[in-house]
Amino acid sequence: MTSRRTFLAQTALAAAALGNPLSALAAAAPDAARPAGDDSALLRRSEALLAQAPFIDTHNDLPSMLLELHGGDLSGVDLGIPQPTLCADVPALRAGRVGAQYWSVFVESATQKMHVALHEALREFDVALRLMRQSGFEQARTATDIERIHRAGRIACLIGVEGGHMVENSPATLRIFHELGARYLTLTHWDNIDWADAATDRAEHYGLTEFGRQLVREMNRLGLFADLSHVSPDTMRDALRVSRAPVIFSHSNAYAINPHPRNVPDDVLRLVRDNGGVVHVNFIRPFVSPDGQAWMERRAAALRERREQLASEAAIEKAIAAWEQAQGPPRAGIAEVADHIDHIRRVAGIDHIGIGADFYKADAAEMATGLGDVTRYPHLFAELLRRGYTDQDVLQIAGRNHLRAMRRMEQVAAELQRSEAPLITEGVKPA
Repeated sequence: MTSRRTFLAQTALAAAALGNPLSALAAAAPDAARPAGDDSALLRRSEALLAQAPFIDTHNDLPSMLLELHGGDLSGVDLGIPQPTLCADVPALRAGRVGAQYWSVFVESATQKMHVALHEALREFDVALRLMRQSGFEQARTATDIERIHRAGRIACLIGVEGGHMVENSPATLRIFHELGARYLTLTHWDNIDWADAATDRAEHYGLTEFGRQLVREMNRLGLFADLSHVSPDTMRDALRVSRAPVIFSHSNAYAINPHPRNVPDDVLRLVRDNGGVVHVNFIRPFVSPDGQAWMERRAAALRERREQLASEAAIEKAIAAWEQAQGPPRAGIAEVADHIDHIRRVAGIDHIGIGADFYKADAAEMATGLGDVTRYPHLFAELLRRGYTDQDVLQIAGRNHLRAMRRMEQVAAELQRSEAPLITEGVKPA
C-alpha cells in the first residue's frame, strides 16, 4: 500500500495520463519570486484579524502522521510543546493564529480493493479523537461550538473524512462517522469509487451514480458537508445539482490558474456561488504553481523512462529523486496562493473563499514558499491586505464564510430531519 508521503508522486502519473493542457492564463501567471510585501504593519494587522475571525483551516493530516510515525501511540507525544517532526502542534497552531482545525481521517484509496477501508478509517478516527483531548484542544460539532471554544482560548477541533471509499457503500457507516464528529466527507480520493468518479482517475460513472446522489442527500439530512476536493468535474456538477445544503472544497485551487485535475473549473466556481458553498485554498506546491501541471507531466515522463531502464524500485526512486533535484520544484509562493484567491473572488465572489492548507508532513519544501508550516498563515493574509483586501474580506476568508455555510448546512439538516427518514438502502459491494 502506498504511503500518504508518496501520494504526490502518484499525482504525476495520474494527472499526466489525463492529459490536461496548460491554459494560456496559467502560462502567463506572474513569477513566484516577486515580493509578497508582508511588512510588519500588515503582518500585525493580519494576525489581529485572524485572532478575531476565528481562523479556520479545513484540512490537516496530523492523524495520519501520528499513525505513520508513532503507530497511533500518543503517550510519548506532547502536542503542547513543539514537535518538529510533525505537521502541527499547539504552539505552532497558536503562532499561526489558528482558531479551529479540521483533522483529516485519511486512508489510501487502495484499501477499498482489499476491503479494509473502514477498519483503517476507524484507526484514524481513534487517533483524531484522542489527539483532541490534548491540552489546548476541544472538539467542536457545530458552528456555535467553534465560536464558543475560540472565545474560551482553546483551539476548536473537527474531523473531515477524506474519501468516500471509507464508507464502504453503507449509509449506516456515514451516520456513525457523523456521530463520531465528522463534519465533511470528501466524496473520493485519488481513485474512483463505486458511486463517484475521482479527478485523477478515468471516467467510469461520469459523475455520481444514483446511489451517490442518495448519499449526498443523506449527508444533507445528517449535517455533513459534501466535500468536492479530489472529485471529477462531472462529480462536482452532479453533487452541486443534488445538494440542498452548501458544499465545500476542503483543499482545492482554481483550475484557470493551474489546470491540475484536482482544481476547480470556472463553471463550477459559479455553481458554488449559487449553492452558497466555500472553496478552501490549498498550499501544496504542485496544486498551486501555474506550471505545476506541466512539471508533473515532465516528471511522469521521466519516471516512465527510468522504469524502462532500471530493474529495481530502489534504483528507480534514486534516479527520479536525482531528476527532481536537477529540475527543481514547480515555482510557487505566497503570491501564487493569493493569485488563486484573487481568481476565485473574481468568479465566485468574496463570500465563497476559505483556507484548507493540506499540511501532511513536516517538510516546507512540499508547500508554497513562505507557507511551509502552520505558523505562516498570517503572511498570506498580509499579502491579501497588501493587495487591497479589506479587514472584512480577511475575516470572511479566514473563517466567517465557513461558519456561514456551516450554519446553513445545520439549518438544512434540522429541516430535513423533521421530514425525511434515514437512508437505509445499501450500495452494491463488489465481490
